Amino acid sequence: MKSKNWKKNLIAAGVLVTVCAGIYLNWLYSGGEAKDLNDTLDAQKVMSDDMLILDGTVEVGTQLDTATDYFSAVRLSRQQARDSAVTLLQETMASGTDAEVSTSNNQLEEIVQTALCEAQIESLVIAKGYTDCVAYMNEEGISVAVASPEGGLQQQDVALIADIVMTQSGQTYEQIRVVEVK
Repeated sequence: MKSKNWKKNLIAAGVLVTVCAGIYLNWLYSGGEAKDLNDTLDAQKVMSDDMLILDGTVEVGTQLDTATDYFSAVRLSRQQARDSAVTLLQETMASGTDAEVSTSNNQLEEIVQTALCEAQIESLVIAKGYTDCVAYMNEEGISVAVASPEGGLQQQDVALIADIVMTQSGQTYEQIRVVEVK
């Protein structure tokens, strides 16, 4: 039994290190500027149809040209927010007390788990035949924006997407919000 747990922990640690290294390299090559997390993690700004704020200085107007632009912009905004959060956590881990390091490590683990869950949901929704999808998880639940299929989203589409989300995330039906992007 101990041998199996050790192997699982080693694999989990390897995945965590790989994801953190990828995030760090992304941050390093994107200029390494830390942004205010209160601005970048605001779910209303990320998922709004009216306005999408990518960072503190760039604002995309009332409607994006295409659904593809919308999904790209939301993914970019989400990645920038995560990069900023990881940077702050890494700074805390480098210079913090043992309690701060432990808390930062737990938060970093949560970020990685959230990112993996969102990626799995997006992949499965796209695999079911939808053109594009982006998932955004927070404490209250999960929002899934899906490119509008021909004829619009029907009840069976929403049920299928909700089933995928519930299976992958453990969220209840009441915690899931499906948004159609036209």
